[in-house]
Amino acid sequence: MNQSAAKRALLVLEHLTGRPDGVGLTEICEALDLPKSIGHRLLILLIEAGFVVQHQASGRYGLTLKLTMLGLRHYVRTGLDDLAQPILDRLATDTGELARLAIVEGDRLIWVAKAQGARSGLRYDPDLDHDTGHDVVLHATATGKAWLATLPETEAMRIVEGTGLRTPQRFGPNVVRNLEAFRGMLATTRRAGFGEAVEEGEPGTAAVAVAVVDASGVGIGATVGTLSLAGPLLRFGTDRRKLLASRIARAAEELGGIWPLRNRLGGLELQTRRPAQAGPDPREKPHARKRISAL
Repeated sequence: MNQSAAKRALLVLEHLTGRPDGVGLTEICEALDLPKSIGHRLLILLIEAGFVVQHQASGRYGLTLKLTMLGLRHYVRTGLDDLAQPILDRLATDTGELARLAIVEGDRLIWVAKAQGARSGLRYDPDLDHDTGHDVVLHATATGKAWLATLPETEAMRIVEGTGLRTPQRFGPNVVRNLEAFRGMLATTRRAGFGEAVEEGEPGTAAVAVAVVDASGVGIGATVGTLSLAGPLLRFGTDRRKLLASRIARAAEELGGIWPLRNRLGGLELQTRRPAQAGPDPREKPHARKRISAL
């Protein structure tokens, strides 16, 4: 398979994701701008490799569980679940809110784990399109702001500009609509030392987040992810958001301290980014670590 065909095959897999009822050949080819002959050959190749199945009754194409199993196998080998889940569980139990972890992958943040602390009454449960395995909407979440605030401003703005500020319809009324307004939000986040979102991710909800910084090892000082808490706006007033941010900061420091163990267990080093720096030597004073310890 040449490079172009490999890329197209991956795009087909991505298009089939989240469509358990399957997709017809015509729809796939129209969505990906593929000639039907090429689309059909790619689907046959993916069927032979075990990633795709054609439903006999409808003729539609859908994913098998092979891709899911590969992802789960890799996730288990990273050791992240063993290391992060107890911290998330404790954070959720102590606060009674939804605790979540997102990790940095290049220019993206991905939701990877969560724990629900609210056992009754009002609680926030994100829908499937805003949950584990999906990209974080960077400009409209406390999580996105907490990460981007650790980067040099030019880099943070480049990443956000690349998203086109695309916002799902379900998001709340306070979502920022232009780059200059977001630049102001980043400045506010840096001053506060944590990210927050009030009726941005969803109407009637709020969230706070803190960056997770690798505290030792090869990636020392690098922002590797974020920890966040989210819940109904009624429970997330200004004072409580500050209180929760300090609680998250302690959990983030704990997770950052054992993050190198996760790298060793997985046998790999995640691609991470250096946080924005203070002082002439960018290796000496990681901005993100200063912010976390100050909370």
